[in-house]
Amino acid sequence: MNFVISLELKKNQLLNFLNNWIETRVINNYKVAQLLCQLIPASCPFEKDISLGGYIFHIPPLCRLNPFYESLMILRFRALNYIAQHY
Repeated sequence: MNFVISLELKKNQLLNFLNNWIETRVINNYKVAQLLCQLIPASCPFEKDISLGGYIFHIPPLCRLNPFYESLMILRFRALNYIAQHY
């Protein structure tokens, strides 16, 4: 039981560390800002409609389940803001 709790705590600590690392990045280079805007999609790319045998199956976007979704969107916004202000 303690082993499972220990693993869960380590996982949460790692997620929090990575999330904080993403949120504290400072954009101060045009090429980096441009690269971030290209790598981070503006909308969720996972939403799909699949047609199979006359039926349409809708797969909802799963981005909200990603623990880094909001941090990545904020980072992309800061990169866009840097590009708009400096060029």
